[in-house]
Amino acid sequence: MTAPADITSRTPADSAVTLAHIMSEHDTNLYGTVHGGVVMKLIDDAAAAAAGRHAGVPAVTVSVEEMTFLAPVRAGDLLTVRAQVDHAGRTSMDVTVAVTAERWNLTGPVTRAATAHLVFVAVDADGQPHRVPALHPATPADRRRQARARRHRRTTETRS
Repeated sequence: MTAPADITSRTPADSAVTLAHIMSEHDTNLYGTVHGGVVMKLIDDAAAAAAGRHAGVPAVTVSVEEMTFLAPVRAGDLLTVRAQVDHAGRTSMDVTVAVTAERWNLTGPVTRAATAHLVFVAVDADGQPHRVPALHPATPADRRRQARARRHRRTTETRS
């Protein structure tokens, strides 16, 4: 669902996205595990969808602030990628992504496979930055994620 232009604030749940993909042999490397780049593309896809939902316009990746691979993913695993906006600035959004893997026949344990933090900028039809709605955290967990994103942003700005 795309945000109408008159929406001035949203919650993280309003724009959360979940993608699921069964990994195949075509996604694997010589070691039999899924290429990190394949997982990264799915992370970027989910994060872009969440940012675009929040903004109500397309959003482009500005940076991948953090990418952590926690466990290998194999052919046959059902990869679930969950993304949500944790902080919204004037035109930019911080998005957190969590990736889990499980045997696609659902007989195996669910394993946390990766996490990521990305920054997006909303853009208009001419590719220019576009103002985004404010983000209002609705739960204590939303507030913690927003505070973490703000700290991260301050740290990043001091390094620039």
